Amino acid sequence: MRKNTVLYITRNGMLEPLGQSQVLSYLKGLSKNHQVSLISFEKPEDRADQQAFGSVQNDCERHGIRWLPQRFHHRPKVIAPAWSMIVFLFLCLREVRRGNAELIHARSYIPAAVALLVNKLTGTPFIFDMRALWPEELITAGRLKRGSVMHKAIAWVERSCLKNAAAVVSLTDAAASYLREAYPDELRNQKVVVIPTCADLDRFVPLNEEDKSSAEESAPVFSCLGTVLSGWFRLDWLRLFFQEVGSHDPTASFEIVTRDDPSEVRRQLGLAGDLNARLEIYSMPSHEVHEVVQRHTASVMFYAGGEVSELGRSPTRMAEILGCGLPVVANPGVGDVAEIIQKYRVGVLVTEGTSDEMKSAFAELMELLKDPELAGRCRRAAEEVFSLEAGTQAYRELYREILQ
Repeated sequence: MRKNTVLYITRNGMLEPLGQSQVLSYLKGLSKNHQVSLISFEKPEDRADQQAFGSVQNDCERHGIRWLPQRFHHRPKVIAPAWSMIVFLFLCLREVRRGNAELIHARSYIPAAVALLVNKLTGTPFIFDMRALWPEELITAGRLKRGSVMHKAIAWVERSCLKNAAAVVSLTDAAASYLREAYPDELRNQKVVVIPTCADLDRFVPLNEEDKSSAEESAPVFSCLGTVLSGWFRLDWLRLFFQEVGSHDPTASFEIVTRDDPSEVRRQLGLAGDLNARLEIYSMPSHEVHEVVQRHTASVMFYAGGEVSELGRSPTRMAEILGCGLPVVANPGVGDVAEIIQKYRVGVLVTEGTSDEMKSAFAELMELLKDPELAGRCRRAAEEVFSLEAGTQAYRELYREILQ
């Protein structure tokens, strides 16, 4: 039986943890039913790792995925994304002409803008996989001024892609509701599907009983995963929470697992003396991250909640942490995070960045950690909300509806 051809385009690299978990993991499953081609942009420092590059290449070949990696350019700031669009456009038109793109799956805004152009030129349908509300994220991070020429251009792309896509994918119900209010005309007859960030729950699993007993006898480790220098992560809140934990438990240690520059993270976090000495900041290969998460006690994630930008956020780290049976400490106003924590009772919500609030949150977390059913609830939440299989199946059904 002939497979339909799908072209997946993204500016994220497959050598990055995000590319591994949020692109390749899906495409491996989707390649069983579709002939998939993948265009990604790989950072020079990642491409330099020949072993990692070869591993991804072999992985793609094993699953029948045509990987067309391109070189990612950081600078110049405005020219680099524009150049990416030109490369994208050339490659997409080539793939359409060769019959390798009956459907274009565009991950985020720049790829979607290219897919929109290709759609206008060739009629090829595309999926606008938003991932998050990018214009609002840029404003929150101070990288874009509301009402500026660049903001108006990006907003126009957003509006046009929402209207012309064969389907729109949002990470959260909160963002989908916001979009329907913001763009009632464009989305009146549009198909909007919510597919949260997913995690490979075959890797992110709780420790076995023997290792779990050993970990429980060790000093507690409070962690934070992923980037914290994005501009929309609340490092000041993280500092307050770590200080609160450290003042109550002299045995506790802290870990930030990130690809951010460790010295810059340490500088901006600003822990002093003994607390600073108890903090480790390091990166890990994506295929080993689960081994680190499993030995943590709880993990913290504070975003600029309450901003429109955060409605579309579905943190990958939350899926991975819960998959390992661990609770999270987070703030409301971030996608569907608060709803998940409250529904499954898998963490603590912090509403204010004050010492008193952190003191209450730590006390609540200590009580929660005494609950013998906690790990099971965390795992169940991960399976019901963030399952890779469920996410892949949702994409598979979307592809079928568009291509039938």
